[in-house]
This record gives sequence, C-alpha cells and structure tokens, in this order.
Amino acid sequence: MEVHGTTAARFARVRDVFAGVLEEQPGTGASFAVWHDGEWIVDVWGGWADVAHTRPWTQDTLVMPYSVTKPFAAMCVLVLADRGLVGLDLPMQEYWPAWRARATVRDALSHRAGLVALDEDAPTEAFYDWDLMCSLLERQEPSWPPGTAQGESALFHGHLLGQVVRAVDGRSLGEFLRSEVCGPLGLDFHVGLGATELDRVADLSGFGDDFLASQQGYPPLYERAIANPPGARDVAVVNGERWRRAEVPAVNGHGTARAVSGLYAALAQGRLLGPTMMEELVRTRGEEPDLVAGGDREWGLGVGVDEDGYGMGGTGGSFGWWSTSGGYAAAFMTGHVGTHDRGGRLENAVREALGLPPV
Repeated sequence: MEVHGTTAARFARVRDVFAGVLEEQPGTGASFAVWHDGEWIVDVWGGWADVAHTRPWTQDTLVMPYSVTKPFAAMCVLVLADRGLVGLDLPMQEYWPAWRARATVRDALSHRAGLVALDEDAPTEAFYDWDLMCSLLERQEPSWPPGTAQGESALFHGHLLGQVVRAVDGRSLGEFLRSEVCGPLGLDFHVGLGATELDRVADLSGFGDDFLASQQGYPPLYERAIANPPGARDVAVVNGERWRRAEVPAVNGHGTARAVSGLYAALAQGRLLGPTMMEELVRTRGEEPDLVAGGDREWGLGVGVDEDGYGMGGTGGSFGWWSTSGGYAAAFMTGHVGTHDRGGRLENAVREALGLPPV
C-alpha cells in the first residue's frame, strides 16, 4: 500500500515498516510522525479514511485515538495552574462544590480520585450532555478513598478536569484547548469537532472478534469503567456525528499524528509549560497497581511515566510519547483498532536508526 509523506534518509526503514502496517489493516489507515533534534524526521500517512475505501487518508485526516486524548485534557488544567489560576493541591470542591469525593486536583489529574465507574445505569445520551454526565458523577461515591490508590478514569478523566477549566475560565475544555493550547502551537487536535473538521475525520474500523478478545484479562473494575454509559466501543456511536461534536475529553479527541507528536515536542522545548510545572507533570509516586487498567503503572499528571519518558497510549493501538533517552517525540494514530504491536514496531525502527535499544 502506498505511503505518503516524508522520512529523513536515515529513517528509510521506518517507511517500510509503516507500509507493512498499512497492509495489515483491512479497514481504515494510519499516520506516524516523529520529531527529533528540532525537525520532523518522519511524517507519513496512508490507507483509507472510510470503511468503504472511497476517501484516501491524507495529511490532514483526523482520527480518534481514545486515551491519547487524556494528556491534551490535562494540559488545559496545567496551563491554568502554570498561570497561578489553579492550585494542584486544593480540593476539587474548590472548583466543583457539588462533587462528593474528597480529592485534590492533583488526585484527579493523576488518576487517584477514585471516580472511575458509575453505579447508576447511564444512557449513551450522557456522552452528548455535559451537565447530565456531571450530575451522575456528582452522585457517585469513589471506588476507593481518594489519594490512597490509583486507577485510570477511562471515560471520566476529562469531565473532572473540564469542570475545573469551566470554573476558572468559563470556557469548556474543548474551547480552552483550541484557543490556549492547540491553536497557539499549531496542533491539529480537537475535542468537540466543528463543521470545518467533520469532513476530515477517518472512520474507526476493526471492532470484530479479534479486537474484543484483546480487551480481556483486565481487573473486574475495567469493564464497569468503560461500559457505562454504553457506546464508547460501539462503531455506530464513535463514528457518529453527535459523538464527534461532543466533548468527552478522556477519549474523543480527534487529530493527526503530527499534532500528537507536536504536543510532546512543544513540552520538550518549553513552549507550553514552565520548568516547575514540567517537573510536576512527570512526578509520580512510583509504581503501583492500576485498579482499572491492571498491572503496575506510574502516573504523572495526566500522563503515564516510565524509565524512558512519558505519554499515553489508547484503546485500539494509537499512542503519543516523549522519549527522554532518545530525545524524540513520536505518535502513531490508527483508524483500524488493534493491539499496540504496530506502534511498537514503528518506534523500534526509529530507535534502531538512532542507535537505541528497543522498547
């Protein structure tokens, strides 16, 4: 399958690996971008933007990468904190008085607030109605005492942070992201699409038996955390215009690989957060069990952290990452959901060319 875009000569093998990834995807296509040492060394895309294979994937095709959205949501609160308008260690009630959980803003950012699942059955409509979703969250008791454990707030992380943004700034998280983060940095990433973006969105594909099988083996809390309200893994929902226009800032951002990689490049260059807030971003409490996603993880403020760097992967295989050891920002954005093996192969091809060990 034809690969479009550019690769620096040293990274020619990355293009070949990407071509192989596209051949494996029977549905929609993908994009991959890497920034290193002040330049774009890889910026490629290919495949189809629709399941009928009538629209080619282009340079400005947008796609939803699920939890890769979460760091973008976190940046909105961190930018306000950097401006002295939000206190990371203040109670969430300072910004959302009706919320029950006695958690701090830092707890909410680092997935320690405990608000990860709803006991009350919620309709899919809640995704499209910010106030309805927040009213459900206000009545919900946390799954553990806030601050005592961690677990990814798969669907609600963006609502927790969005309420802080609304209280301080008056705009929705999507509006703030557009005007104060992505707009100034030239990042083509959006939460809550407008009419001008809708025509550029790729369909998600691949929600078959193989994908559903890959969703097994998580802790019991996982299914509760992602299935209520229903629809986040329903192709009819996530490919619908109402979902794309809505703000579900934990999962439904839409963007390009270059935009996601560009966020981490901007952070590395000091173009978004000051040095003190950058230290806060990657500060963790060490490895602990994640009660939702499983395994041991280190959470910073809206980003996962490990010995190599920080960033976030999403359901379906997309990821965005800053490699401290390699000094590069990388992002893989796919329309065809599957495992993270594809992104891993692409990143390791980059690391091989840089003389780094595989991840």
